[in-house]
Amino acid sequence: MDADVVRAVNDLTGRWVRSLEPGNTVVSGLGLWPLLAILATAGDEPGRAELAAAAEVAAADGSRLAVRLIEALDESADLHAALGVWVSEQLKLAESFGEVVPAPVVGMLTGRPDVDKPKLDAWATEHTDGLIREMPVDIDPDVMLVLASALCLRTTWVRPFTEQVKRLKGEWAGSWRWLERTDHDLDSVRRYDDLTVITVRGDADVDVLLGLGTGDVVGGLLDAAARPGDGVPGSRLIEGADEVAPGVRIGKTTSGRPDVRLSLPSFEVSASHDLLASAELFGLSAVASNPGVRGHFSAISPMPLAIGQAKQEVLARFFATGFEAAAVTSIAMTRAAMATSHSRRLDVVLDRPFAFTAVLRESRLPIVAGWIESPTEAG
Repeated sequence: MDADVVRAVNDLTGRWVRSLEPGNTVVSGLGLWPLLAILATAGDEPGRAELAAAAEVAAADGSRLAVRLIEALDESADLHAALGVWVSEQLKLAESFGEVVPAPVVGMLTGRPDVDKPKLDAWATEHTDGLIREMPVDIDPDVMLVLASALCLRTTWVRPFTEQVKRLKGEWAGSWRWLERTDHDLDSVRRYDDLTVITVRGDADVDVLLGLGTGDVVGGLLDAAARPGDGVPGSRLIEGADEVAPGVRIGKTTSGRPDVRLSLPSFEVSASHDLLASAELFGLSAVASNPGVRGHFSAISPMPLAIGQAKQEVLARFFATGFEAAAVTSIAMTRAAMATSHSRRLDVVLDRPFAFTAVLRESRLPIVAGWIESPTEAG
């Protein structure tokens, strides 16, 4: 897999998580990156440069690298990935469409929610194995194109945890489903300065890393994930005394040789993200603006297009026997509003007593009628 792409996805994920408000959350930079890369190839300036910068990719290479990434992901034993495109029946495609949007065209859009939304939802359900059942997009007649990615991860732990209900005091006071296991892989724990990283191995080709520390823990964990051989391994930490790393203390075992006991709560977290709320972060500012008659994606269509929606649904679950996660990311292009010129108007102001009626449109049958002597006071 392309090391530059891995680094770009890592960077995007880190910037995204650090931009969010404190609290339980989950994002998939991996689900978003291919879409930004494809849009960078398809976009006109200045949006092209903004998207390329957000994806950290040369704009001309974005589409090719996005498709290659999805294909590589789908070769994983535990991970399924897919790209899809839906095009409006009203959208005339440019001759260059297939070059700048190389993802497969899955279907057509009619502009009718009752027809289009079930198809999109079915695609999301299929490609996330039912973990996410709705495509995060609103369909209306102005939606001309939907570009989406789906990810589904399911892995089983090499060594499962035992589960029990545990009551905690202090910051996490309450009853929680608590997981615990013991094994002899000391180096599954590593210290990176003020950060402890614990690797929980899956039985195929996916591991889950847990980070505990101070400061930018997410950034530190993503950095550590890119340097798995660095840091101080547990086989050296165990030679210390008392707390040798954040959350790691030296205890005693009766197993006859050194081991690691890992304890943590089972967790499930899901999130819905409106990416346009942070458009600048994702390079979407220019392409989401009203471009007038020109549009932002002339390589896709001569019709003026702008990004009208960009959303992600994502979830993650860590439990006794394994880990699962899914993300569906969608970007919808809409018919751009045309520039308008100003004309004369009639300003009508009812600032004196007036009458009113309500009638049936065809028969003109009056339903109610009345007189307004003065407006109702604001209460």
